Amino acid sequence: MRSKSLSLQSIIKYNMEAEADVVIVGAGISGLATSLGLHRLGIRSLVLESSDSLRTTGFALTTWTNAWKALDALGLADSLRQQHVTLDGNVTSSRITGLQTFEMSFKAKGKHGDHEIRCVKRNLLLEGLANKLPSGTIRFSSKVVSVDESGYFKLVHLADGTILKAKVLVGCDGVNSVVAKWLGFKQPAFTGRSAIRGCATFKSSHGVDPKLNLYFGNGIRSGAIPCDDTNVYWFITWIPSSQEKELEENPAQLKQYMLSKLGKIPDKVKAVVENTELDAFISSPLRYRHPWELLWGNISKGNACVAGDALHPMTPDIGQGGCCALEDSVVLARCLGEALLKNSGGERKDKEGEEGKEEYERIEMGLNKYANERRWRSFDLISTSRVVGFLQESNGKFMNFFRDKFLSPILAGLLLKKSDFDCGKLSIS
Repeated sequence: MRSKSLSLQSIIKYNMEAEADVVIVGAGISGLATSLGLHRLGIRSLVLESSDSLRTTGFALTTWTNAWKALDALGLADSLRQQHVTLDGNVTSSRITGLQTFEMSFKAKGKHGDHEIRCVKRNLLLEGLANKLPSGTIRFSSKVVSVDESGYFKLVHLADGTILKAKVLVGCDGVNSVVAKWLGFKQPAFTGRSAIRGCATFKSSHGVDPKLNLYFGNGIRSGAIPCDDTNVYWFITWIPSSQEKELEENPAQLKQYMLSKLGKIPDKVKAVVENTELDAFISSPLRYRHPWELLWGNISKGNACVAGDALHPMTPDIGQGGCCALEDSVVLARCLGEALLKNSGGERKDKEGEEGKEEYERIEMGLNKYANERRWRSFDLISTSRVVGFLQESNGKFMNFFRDKFLSPILAGLLLKKSDFDCGKLSIS
């Protein structure tokens, strides 16, 4: 991947101030998808990534119907479909009794057509997005340290001293976003919960059913989801004690501790964790943005905005973080395309003087349109995920009984309901 950025790096090395129309901070899902959306509309962007290569933290993500709508718009869906199995349904079971409490088929039709759910390996998604971008689009080892303004431009300061002048600045730089901070957002809050995520690779078929296999009880939420015939993504979320937090420094002890906490789950699912290499799982605290911040916060300001986790960090309880980021990217590319392109022919205009002001105002209007489209959708998903997580991890005999007998159908139904969303096409009116 790094070869794509060499030509641009060599230019900037001898030019401490460079200009770019659209600068995107962060080469994660939202950053690369936004860049690809713009590219498909004929707009070049520069993606700045602080790491020296694509980061695949998280291993995999459940990709719901709304995400496939976005991937179709970006032209990447078909290749990913060929590499991942379709999930047939959702099965929830009790970790306490080992009994199945609810099952729901995903073979259902929503408002926007048939539902489609897979568990996509993160590296294949990121590589697929990056490989469709023009050479030189991604600049690695480019850490953004601050943002300033100069007239109609944003000045993006990098750790190596480089300053980039941008007509548009898009922050896709995750939960610790520099751009979100510049826009006035607070740091995402800690939930008190932690998640361990991993991926097990088998030499032959793993035997896990192609379903969203979930296990609840005693304050712990876990799951196992096949990506393909030989790879299974798994996770555990819970509220750790101070002693349990110390285990994060020792992967071998942490793995043994996890195995002891799995409860009554099928042997083939327990084998997934047992077969996971020590470098194939991570532990991290769960963070989220208070949803009300989105109602009065600056999702965009002037010619800058945020998307993905920089906008709406959420808990993983409805599997919508990455899916929502893909939605953001399509909507943002479409709104920016309307602002930056002529209505006919798709040709760029030369902007100087008063025309520069006119372009800035159109960009501002485009980003305001994007912010308005994404504000309530993000609010809804953050709020729903937080409530679902609370109910799924709640402990106590009454809560375990109430969840298993009455809440499971409601919570499972929410997964499909929140994914029944179409972000639209990339076409510009």
